[in-house]
This record gives sequence, structure tokens and C-alpha cells, in this order.
Amino acid sequence: MNKWTGIGRLSKDPDIRYSTGEKSTAVARFTLATDRKFKKDGEPTADFINCIAFGKTAEVIEKWVHKGTKIAVIGHIQTGSYTNKENQKVYTTDVMIEEVEFCESKGNNNSNQSAPQESNDNFMNIPDSIDEKLPFD
Repeated sequence: MNKWTGIGRLSKDPDIRYSTGEKSTAVARFTLATDRKFKKDGEPTADFINCIAFGKTAEVIEKWVHKGTKIAVIGHIQTGSYTNKENQKVYTTDVMIEEVEFCESKGNNNSNQSAPQESNDNFMNIPDSIDEKLPFD
């Protein structure tokens, strides 16, 4: 079984592109910084996981996710390779995202939209003032 689940924060804004052709598809590429459970002196405390999402999932990421956003993702690992300009073989490992969930409220920002507020039962209350559709409808 090839299944990967992780929680982390985006290390920078996602790179969003659209495929060309008759039916354009969104493609989101981003790096998820995930904390390591055990830390050793002098070693990094996080791993940086390359992730790719397609279609509606990529569109949700484009609209709602940015550098520092904490998300949970589920996907599968895919390896590949290509030859670079120096004629060297480069190996890749990416998580192909199948599901994404938000792990915290939007918090304080400069937009006029109200952010979902967390209640005492650890569920977010979505304010009635949000006019647009939520990304998971």
C-alpha cells in the first residue's frame, strides 16, 4: 500500500500553473515542512516534503493556502527521474496529494473576511457573514 499522511506548514507560497489544451487543469506544487518527532543536536528539526496536487484540490490550495498555512494532507508517494541540462540524471520523490484539510483557523489577516473561530469543543464555527462557497462543498 502506498499512502502518506502528513501535517505541516508551507515553506513558501504554492506554485500554481494551469495545463494547456482543451481542458485546462490546475497544478499546485508546494513544499510542506513537517516536524520530526525526535530531534538530535545539530540536525534539522523538520523535513521538507515536495507535494503536487491537481484539479479541484489544486484550486482550493491556490485560493486558501499560502506560506505558513498549517495543513494536513493525504496522498501517495511517486518517484521519477529526468535528465537535467548538464546531462545528469536527477531523481525525484513527491507526494501526490489526494486530500487536504486545514489544521487551524485563518487568524488575523488584512482581508475583510471573517476567519472561522475555534470553539471550546475544538470544532471551527464558520461565521454566517461568509458569502462565498466553502472549498469543500
